[in-house]
Amino acid sequence: MTTKKTTEEFRVNGEELLGKVKELIKAGNVRKIIIKDKTGKELIVIPVTAGVVLAVLAPVLAAVGAIAALVTECTIVVEKEVEESKK
Repeated sequence: MTTKKTTEEFRVNGEELLGKVKELIKAGNVRKIIIKDKTGKELIVIPVTAGVVLAVLAPVLAAVGAIAALVTECTIVVEKEVEESKK
């Protein structure tokens, strides 16, 4: 099997941001999370490596919480690796 990188975008408001980022990290197949403001400017890029536990990401999640307090709406861009089966 091979892996293919895909991206997804989610529009969330500030109060939902931290919960959505935690949910994405727990999913396990996420490789990078980019948070952008409503104009498209990147606010933070979070590389997520395999085997990372939320305790290790605590400082990053604190930064995401601070961003959530400052923005009204934002976009989360998620890079994932998806396994493809050969046919």
